[in-house]
Amino acid sequence: MQSLTELATHASIALQNTEQRTQLLRTRDQMAGEASRSVRMIGDCPAIQALRITVERVAKTDLAVLILGENGTGKEVVAQSIHYQSRRWNEPFVAVNCAALTETLLESELFGHEKGAFTDARETRIGKFELASGGTLFLDEIGDLSLAGQAKLLRVL
Repeated sequence: MQSLTELATHASIALQNTEQRTQLLRTRDQMAGEASRSVRMIGDCPAIQALRITVERVAKTDLAVLILGENGTGKEVVAQSIHYQSRRWNEPFVAVNCAALTETLLESELFGHEKGAFTDARETRIGKFELASGGTLFLDEIGDLSLAGQAKLLRVL
């Protein structure tokens, strides 16, 4: 009798976990949908219209994309537009401002580290590449990295 009670308890917990997982997935999809609707490229000039067409076309592919432009021109908005129009829309979009990364933080920030890997590594930390797995990693201002940092990044890409 006790075994049946324990089995019923475990089955009940498993059912609750399944329901919670389903709800979490629904919430995640809803939030991703809301995020995609909030990304807007503003303007109706021919250049913006051409950009929208290019974004649509690129979003249908599974290719790495290089977005060039001056500071403040909306490179991240374009990257988000591509991401949210692609089949990866419900996966993470992770943006990294490379200009803010010092040489000492670069590897830890992008690639993560294990607890005890160096003096201040008090806990395991997941890198941005792993966080963006299955989604999009937007690396902004790569040109502001040191040459050594760019070389490390190039080896990964």
